[in-house]
Amino acid sequence: MILLDYKDPRPIYEQVVEKLKDLMVCGVWEQDTQLPSVRILAAELSINPNTIQRAYGELERQGFIYSVKGKGSFVADLGSVRSLKRAELKKELEKWVQKSMRACIDQEAVHRWIKSLWSGQKPGEEEEAQ
Repeated sequence: MILLDYKDPRPIYEQVVEKLKDLMVCGVWEQDTQLPSVRILAAELSINPNTIQRAYGELERQGFIYSVKGKGSFVADLGSVRSLKRAELKKELEKWVQKSMRACIDQEAVHRWIKSLWSGQKPGEEEEAQ
């Protein structure tokens, strides 16, 4: 299920790319699964087909999907998809850790934040409760 956030400052196609990546990485769409056609997905999301075409183009450029002429778009090899997603997440985490270090936030605080987020709490909720 793809839900778009119209308050999100990112372009709609970027949101579509992110949601489709999530479906692939989490195994909802397995390797070689055919994606919905551009027109069908655009109709389901009530958005312009050009937006879906742009999202599919970006996913193909990044190696998440491949196209077969006359057949449609398909999920690429899951191993490479997961590796790409992990590399992307690792890069984001590295940036965040560097920002935290520049802000003089100690490692223990960062660990508590991650642990609380992983368990579904907002960072700081466990500190406020203590």
